[in-house]
Amino acid sequence: MTAIKHALQRDIFTPNDERLLSIVNVCKAGKKKRNCFLCATVTTERPVQVNVIKVKKSDKGDFYKRQTAWALRDLAVVDAKDAVKESPEFDLHFDKVYKWVASSTVEKNTFISCIWKLNQRYLRKKIDFINVSSQLLEESVPSGENQSVAGGDEEAVDEYQELNAREEQDIEIMMEGCEYAIANAEAFAEKLSRELQVLDGANIQSIMASEKQVNILMKLLDEALKEVDQIELKLSSYEEMLQSVKEQMDQISESNHLIHLSNTNTVKLLSEIEFLVNHMDLAKGHVKALQEGDLTSSRGIEACTNAADALLQCMNVALRPGHDMLHAVKQQQQRFSDLREQFARRLASHLNSVFVQQGHDQSSTLAQHSAELTLPNHHPFHRDLLRYAKLMEWLKNTDYGKYEGLTKNYMDYLSRLYEREIKDFFEVAKIKMTGTTREGKKFATLPRKESAVKQETESLHGSSGKLTGSTSSLNKLSVQSSGNRRSQSSSLLDMGNMSASDLDVADRTKFDKIFEQVLSELEPLCLAEQDFISKFFKLQQHQSTSGTTTNEVEEVDGVALSRSYTSSVPQTVSSEKDMIRQMMTKIFRCIEPELNNLIALGDKIDSFNSLYMLVKMSHHVWTAQNVDPASFLSTTLGNVLVTVKRNFDKCISNQMKQMDEVKISKKSKVGILPFVAEFEEFAALAESIFKNAERRGDLDKAYIKLIRAVFDSVEKVANESQKTPRDVVMMENFHHIFATLSRLKISCLEAEKKEAKQKYTDHLQSYVIYSLGQPLEKLNHFFEGVEARVAQGIREEEVSYQLAFNKQELRKVIKEYPGKEVKKGLDNLYKKVDKHLCEEENLLQVVWHSMQDEFIRQYKHFEGLIARCYPGSGITMEFTIQDILDYCSSIAQSH
Repeated sequence: MTAIKHALQRDIFTPNDERLLSIVNVCKAGKKKRNCFLCATVTTERPVQVNVIKVKKSDKGDFYKRQTAWALRDLAVVDAKDAVKESPEFDLHFDKVYKWVASSTVEKNTFISCIWKLNQRYLRKKIDFINVSSQLLEESVPSGENQSVAGGDEEAVDEYQELNAREEQDIEIMMEGCEYAIANAEAFAEKLSRELQVLDGANIQSIMASEKQVNILMKLLDEALKEVDQIELKLSSYEEMLQSVKEQMDQISESNHLIHLSNTNTVKLLSEIEFLVNHMDLAKGHVKALQEGDLTSSRGIEACTNAADALLQCMNVALRPGHDMLHAVKQQQQRFSDLREQFARRLASHLNSVFVQQGHDQSSTLAQHSAELTLPNHHPFHRDLLRYAKLMEWLKNTDYGKYEGLTKNYMDYLSRLYEREIKDFFEVAKIKMTGTTREGKKFATLPRKESAVKQETESLHGSSGKLTGSTSSLNKLSVQSSGNRRSQSSSLLDMGNMSASDLDVADRTKFDKIFEQVLSELEPLCLAEQDFISKFFKLQQHQSTSGTTTNEVEEVDGVALSRSYTSSVPQTVSSEKDMIRQMMTKIFRCIEPELNNLIALGDKIDSFNSLYMLVKMSHHVWTAQNVDPASFLSTTLGNVLVTVKRNFDKCISNQMKQMDEVKISKKSKVGILPFVAEFEEFAALAESIFKNAERRGDLDKAYIKLIRAVFDSVEKVANESQKTPRDVVMMENFHHIFATLSRLKISCLEAEKKEAKQKYTDHLQSYVIYSLGQPLEKLNHFFEGVEARVAQGIREEEVSYQLAFNKQELRKVIKEYPGKEVKKGLDNLYKKVDKHLCEEENLLQVVWHSMQDEFIRQYKHFEGLIARCYPGSGITMEFTIQDILDYCSSIAQSH
């Protein structure tokens, strides 16, 4: 330890002008043993500063470094833990308590002793030393390291004492009187010695002269002592006289204490009685209201509500310790319990009767809505019941059993009532959709084919809401023998129910309005009932509670739905939000099946109705999910939306299937294929329906599937066609598709529009070349031979010297094609083209103009060969380009 002390003094404290007085090796109590040193130091400069410094060995080497320093004046308490039993533990109280464990008890005691001596020497504020042996807190400590350190400190301090101002002034005056003091120190010292002797003599004489005064002072002291003895005798007599008075005063004091104690107890007792009276006393008016209050009038309900709140406050008062042992308190609590039970029973009975009466009242109004597509308004009933909302909250807090019973009764009564109302409502909607009366009679304005819809509706109603079969809006397509588009359209779809082409825009708009009205009536009905349930039964519908409910987003058939799942369904609902959902599900359990039946009926009437239903249902689901994704309305509409989406997909699939099964007539020309016209009708209808719709993506996917099926089916029909050339079928139908896509401007079908245009252009060119062929056949054969000779290497100027291709042979061939024969051939060609093309697409003039251009191209080719191979011969065709233009124009006008 001595070596460490010297090392610390040399390396840490000497550079800082400090002197190390004591050191102790310690570690923190209760932690990993990481040793350090606590050092008690003083500064060498004045004023002296005393510190306690924590020194720790560096982790990077063997040298020590200062870690923390505390001023000794900040030390409040030194706790040695045990003054008798030796223990290495001790605490130092600075800004907080530092707990240390010394390496040995001796080091600990030495360090504490040093702290005590430094405190005594340098600090005005005294440190509290607790649990410290008194032997350590003495001026003289047994010989040891600390004694030597402390003694050395005292010697070091006594080596030099600074002169005060008075001493400095006296020395200066003395030195001024002895100018030679600095030059001759011995003479100066000798003079000082003589003056000191003179001063000592004067002091002795002064003492001897004051002996007389000392004697006088001693005499006065003796007299004072005598006076003191006399005073003590008088005080003793006074004390004896007051002894009896003291006993009387003690008795009076004890009596006063008992009186004060009695008063205090009386005040406390009064306070307890006032507390019980103020908090456990129910007014007679409240008692009467609870027992006999009128629960039918607003004033009576308000009085009962106030009385119920007052009763609840009395029952919930926080009693002080011991109150529950009082007999009167027990009686009052029993009285409150009886009142609560009596009023809860009376309230539950009254509300049950209100529920039953409401069911009867609402049933009487159903006849008023039997012919209207509206749902009865429950607002008056809700308004009347909301007057009892506070009483329901009181019942929920005081008697949950009766509250739960009321909840079940409400759901039972209302579910039956709503079931009647909703079924009648949907019955009216189905009648308006099909145009039939409840007796099965048709309205006079409906077409004859709707008798099939009537039969389907009746079978739908008779099968417990389930459809007994599925039919499509499209059936197998058949191309009629007539080239008339109207006859094709009339036999386009042979449906079991009703043809989509038989329903005009007005009928579909009517269906759309009916379906929208159904949803618009259901939505406020559900929202109003849900809002009423949350207010009346005091359930929080927009705040999550401590239940185990989780919301997940599920995609079914491309429909994103927000669903709620619960890890378990106990008898008591895990959260108030779940309770609202369960109540709504039970009350409106008939909505989802009725909606599905209505959707199935609409799909049977016209499969294109699924487009309207998809748009409307998607919009209402989106609106409901924005309000509350986990609500009953959102979940129910989401489930129904899945059904609508499946019907939409089935409609698309059926159209594609029927395209694939199309059969064409072998005896009549094809023209515009029916499914091409149907795609135009579907696209026009869909664009008008899905304008600004939320589910545009579903339509775009359907477009892609349908257009590819149309392309494939057109190719198939063109390949199988016998009456009409393949190029004509392809040209006319792809021209129609291109015109449709250009008019509707469907962004997702831009690539298909370009493809349709390309196919139309290619097959137009192919048909023109194939149909026109070689109108000047012999002339074509002649010039083909000329081109063959040139290809063999004969120069163009030398072709005329060939025997078979001389000028004379050329003139013979040209004479065989006068203008009259050319015009006749073109007229026959026009008639042939007219037979191939259909009137609906009106491409005859386009094709004829293309043939005219092709014929002129051939004519120019022949003239070019004559000019190059027979230069200077003067040979020309017997008709000109202008003649060709005139022939073509006159032929087109004549037909």
